[in-house]
Amino acid sequence: MSSGDTRAAADLPPTAWPWLHRVAMWIGTWLFVPFYRVHVHHLDRVPAVGAVVLVANHSAMVDGPLLFGLLRRRSVFLVKQEMFVGPLGWALVRIGQVPVRRGTPDRRPLMALLDVLRGGGLVGVFPEGTRGSGEVEAAQHGAAWLARSSGAVVLPVVCRGTRRPNGARRRFRPRVDVMVGEPLQIPAGGGRTGLTTGTETVRAELARMVRELDQVRSTA
Repeated sequence: MSSGDTRAAADLPPTAWPWLHRVAMWIGTWLFVPFYRVHVHHLDRVPAVGAVVLVANHSAMVDGPLLFGLLRRRSVFLVKQEMFVGPLGWALVRIGQVPVRRGTPDRRPLMALLDVLRGGGLVGVFPEGTRGSGEVEAAQHGAAWLARSSGAVVLPVVCRGTRRPNGARRRFRPRVDVMVGEPLQIPAGGGRTGLTTGTETVRAELARMVRELDQVRSTA
């Protein structure tokens, strides 16, 4: 591997194959076209370079793969451990995604993401990914901690339309909207109080963006 290749891989975990990550990104750009009518708002707000903690709402399993293909830069997401089995698990490791166990305190996933951020990468977390398990607050604090520890900006993103309403029939190419917010800076210091304040800032911005995007969808 050349020195240039080594520098290029600094924004991915060491288990990742950068060339396979690029292939996965290319596949992700068209994978959902047959299934959804995707409308992306303010994609230009995604920083082209530098450390970024993407924090997104989560209503369906497809949200993560969808964002992976839309971001136009390499990204590393926390993915539930149950997905890392068989060929899919092998592929997830090789494209740089990080497993996280639900219900088990474990700092290793956060430390893996912190290394990616220190290499100038983009990492993604879904604080709602463990709804109902009592871990949402911990996941939200984890995102704020990552941003504060690495100096990364927080990028709020909301997705609407991927989840089929309860009781609704199967939909043919439903409209899906993705909105990218303005990058936020989590102030350094302040201890746990500062971390809580930063977490609440991100949570409030995500809630505001959901309301804004719902209004856009209602008039579309």
